Amino acid sequence: MHIDSYSFGSISVGNKTYKKDVIIFPDKVLSPWWRAEGHLLQMGDLEEVINARPTVLIVGTGASGIMKVPDQLIKALGEKGIEVRALRTPEAVAAFNDIGDEKVIAALHLTC
Repeated sequence: MHIDSYSFGSISVGNKTYKKDVIIFPDKVLSPWWRAEGHLLQMGDLEEVINARPTVLIVGTGASGIMKVPDQLIKALGEKGIEVRALRTPEAVAAFNDIGDEKVIAALHLTC
């Protein structure tokens, strides 16, 4: 998968535009992606990601970086063999496109 473009509240992947938060898997896009607490990422928000067993999870924390990714969550995912890179969404998009690996998943908050 490749992200074609991102702007506040909108992302295009594979010639389709999404207006809600997304998880980009190697073979599909999940949208809308809802979290139990909108701006606090929790393990339960990532069940499908964990089941997909990526080597890297890139988390887009929003245009301004409002969404929090707790250190405990990063550590717990690391213990499962998943490296977490939490970045503001514009930087997360660039990182995802730069890696271009089939074992990378992006979970992106499109606003805030």
